[in-house]
Amino acid sequence: MEEAEALSSIYGDEWCVIDEASRIFCIKISNDSEEPKLTACLQIILPPDYPSTAPPIYQINAAWLRGPERAKLANSLEDLYVEHAGESILYLWVEKIREFLVEKSQNSETVDQPEKVNLTAEEEVDDDEDIPDFRTLKMNTENAHFFMDHANDEEVPPIKHGNTITDRRSTFQPHVAPVVTPRQVKMVLEKLYENKKIASATHNIYAYRIYCEDKHSFLQDCEDDGETAAGGRLLHLLQILDVRNVMVVVSRWYGGILLGPDRFKHINNCARSILVEEGYTASMV
Repeated sequence: MEEAEALSSIYGDEWCVIDEASRIFCIKISNDSEEPKLTACLQIILPPDYPSTAPPIYQINAAWLRGPERAKLANSLEDLYVEHAGESILYLWVEKIREFLVEKSQNSETVDQPEKVNLTAEEEVDDDEDIPDFRTLKMNTENAHFFMDHANDEEVPPIKHGNTITDRRSTFQPHVAPVVTPRQVKMVLEKLYENKKIASATHNIYAYRIYCEDKHSFLQDCEDDGETAAGGRLLHLLQILDVRNVMVVVSRWYGGILLGPDRFKHINNCARSILVEEGYTASMV
């Protein structure tokens, strides 16, 4: 397609074709400065009816990009799409993300410091942290219509907050909400981040599973939010419990003492407890 060829010419090695037939691409974007150096990987799936009637399906991988900032950037990309509906949008999106990186690095001289606290609280993050899992991305294309087929007047699902677990000054709290569309997932996250205490958490790990009746399959995803591997473990718990149409978020406030593997135990235990309490699964120990 012409747009992809143009982007390849503009960005060179930064632009990568993952699956041309499925129209899956990615691009590594940086703020073009040495210190602090910020990068993000934008993964893109172009639906058959892009750009005429459907937006690109995208995912931004960046270990430093967390809750409120991620929501802010996502909103700015969606605003761009609305402003240029029906037009090719990828170049504008890439430059908007680059502009976001530049602004962040300029406005925060200590941009690296909070992320060092968040991302190395328990362990060093591999350099591959921002490399996307394209198998998951490609799998999700089968359910891409869920991002577009639902009206924008959905209400925020009711959110329940569970009891906290505290261990060596680290505190964990689960939150649960019923969800049936990815849009509702986003709405739940935005609602949670309106709470200053939750927004200030070191990590807000989440996972969700939505059952697609027509395909007899699940739309599911997770987010570590800097707590490496925690999102995948949380999603695995949801799979083991065989819950559906639900989203679980676990907030962790790091207390300065390393917990090691115990942190995963606390994350899954409090998630399991609230799922049982709210009737999403049969009671189990």
